[in-house]
Amino acid sequence: MLIDSHCHLNYKGLVEDQAAVLERARARGVTGMLCISTREREWDEVIAIAEREPDVWASVGIHPHEADEHPDVDAAKLIAAAQHPRVVGIGETGLDYYYDHSDREQQKKSFRAHIAAARETRLPLIVHTRDAEEDTAAIIGEEMGKGAYPALIHCFTASAGFAEKMLDLGLYISIAGIVTFKNARELQATVATLPGDRMLIETDAPFLAPVPHRGKPGEPAFVADTAAFIANLRGEDTQALMDRTAANFFSLFGKAKP
Repeated sequence: MLIDSHCHLNYKGLVEDQAAVLERARARGVTGMLCISTREREWDEVIAIAEREPDVWASVGIHPHEADEHPDVDAAKLIAAAQHPRVVGIGETGLDYYYDHSDREQQKKSFRAHIAAARETRLPLIVHTRDAEEDTAAIIGEEMGKGAYPALIHCFTASAGFAEKMLDLGLYISIAGIVTFKNARELQATVATLPGDRMLIETDAPFLAPVPHRGKPGEPAFVADTAAFIANLRGEDTQALMDRTAANFFSLFGKAKP
């Protein structure tokens, strides 16, 4: 098994030739893909892909960049959308202080609404965080105190200390192609020591194509390259790592069907 736990099949770079993108992924051994939404208008798009393709699932959520544009998307709206049988996760959501495309307080409000939806539905929360470790950790920890919920940090690039905090709170950590970059030494050191039962792999396609595909649009097929790199980094068998991270995906995303 091999799962791409985070991709955007409806985005430019993939959507124009989506059938071929899916076939290339399957040819590389990818057995499942989670297509992530970032705006409300995308929900129907990603769900339609998941309805059509048996090895694709969908999420519903609002990216922190889009928080200002979606003040009406509350927990109730997310919970209602998550009732669809092909929706297996809530997000992506979180905090992004690098770009600050949305007001930080509105980002926090949206983040907490997604957490409430994850707690109610028991579907995993898919967290984006950039340059916002302290506030992200504070909100996740505070909200865990109100009642546990499943969650993961997607496209992990933060510090080892942040990883430890998230693991202590019960979260999973998903690794994207950035780990293959030459300047990602700190991230590589963190990934080398992550507990094997709490790690997922993703592409975030069409972004962040791993080595040896730098400069191209990312594709779910490339999750195989990231998996091979991580296995070598950790001194593990590649297929065993693929199988274990896929098993981790299904443990977290229990609504998904292998």
